Amino acid sequence: MTVADLLTKKQATVLKSYLTDRWKILILNGAVRSGKTFINNFIFMYEMKRVKELAEKEGEPNPKYILAGFSNGTIRNNVLSELENTFGIELSPDRNGHYHIFGVEIVPAYTGNERGMRSIRGMTSYGAYINETSLSTQSVFQEIVNRCSKAGARIICDTNPDSPEHWLKKNYIDNANDKAGIKSFRFTLDDNTFLPEDYVTSLKASTPSGMFYDRSILGLWVSGDGVVYSDFDKQRMGISKAPDKPLHYYVGVDWGFEHKTSIVVFGDDDDGNTYLLEEHTGKHKYIDYWIDVAKDIQKRYGRGIRYYCDSARPEHVQAFRTAGLMSQNADKSIMAGVETVGSLMKTGHFFYVKDKVEDFLDEIYQYVWNEKTGEPLKEHDDVMDAVRYGIYTRHKRGIKMNIKTKPRSIWG
Repeated sequence: MTVADLLTKKQATVLKSYLTDRWKILILNGAVRSGKTFINNFIFMYEMKRVKELAEKEGEPNPKYILAGFSNGTIRNNVLSELENTFGIELSPDRNGHYHIFGVEIVPAYTGNERGMRSIRGMTSYGAYINETSLSTQSVFQEIVNRCSKAGARIICDTNPDSPEHWLKKNYIDNANDKAGIKSFRFTLDDNTFLPEDYVTSLKASTPSGMFYDRSILGLWVSGDGVVYSDFDKQRMGISKAPDKPLHYYVGVDWGFEHKTSIVVFGDDDDGNTYLLEEHTGKHKYIDYWIDVAKDIQKRYGRGIRYYCDSARPEHVQAFRTAGLMSQNADKSIMAGVETVGSLMKTGHFFYVKDKVEDFLDEIYQYVWNEKTGEPLKEHDDVMDAVRYGIYTRHKRGIKMNIKTKPRSIWG
């Protein structure tokens, strides 16, 4: 078996740099599924042997190394499980939650918050492997760098792109050079030549146009430009009435008073299509008014219909529950939610009933990116938030309701 049978051309280039170049920090950044983490896992194993050799020369019997990721789950899924699958190494934590490879003690650290750094405070490390580096705060990253103070210590990183204003891009990737001791490699989806062709074609076709495509497929650090849902097509997606077939119904809710409250009703079919069936939006209305709206929806679509609600007003969510409505906090993840909705539009699986919406059409053309934050601007987003809450919460869990009968007396 040759290197070409195991590694892509880009991965082989990175491995050659690891083996021959002098650097302190190695950053692999770019597209999803492009092979960044795979080659970093390979390099990590090389590092374990190198660190053990360094420690033996110094007479250090228990060298320590930092393995950092956003959470315990991401470290397990992205690194430890892949090491086990690739190298056949069974990794079990000791009583301190640490791991051991080739005589090196691996100390997990979690970059999702400051508390995740407790395990490495005061520690002197021979190096670090930081997975999903852009999800770390700059202070946490700096803390890891400070811990890697042993002679010859190296830090390897992998990350997907974020905003071009991100600290990792501005302070490290843009300053990659031999003098700074930083090496950086950008991966595109096409760099992973081991992926099935049909998978690559499908991923490209389903990734929303604009920022999501540039980041996820091309591996570029870009901000959004223009409207968020650039694949929305008013004519093609507008339908005169709900399809005459069984649907799985659910509701998205965004609370407001001075700004608008919005309740949107969706139906999913078994072919992967999502239909925006009706929208109820208004402001300066008290909760009793919205309970009446929701109970009317429940009456027409079935008692088991679920309401995925904005968690910013827990008293309103509780009021819905007290009124006998199946309500729960929505998952409000912004970028993941926007991408889920945008993917439905990109692939032609999103539709709306034309005479049952009003503010939806007004907002969708004014819902634009904030170039400074890389997220949607917090304007013209009441219906957009309700749409995102409903669709993302529903689709990320793969839930299908058992309510599939045609609702009564909806279309007159």
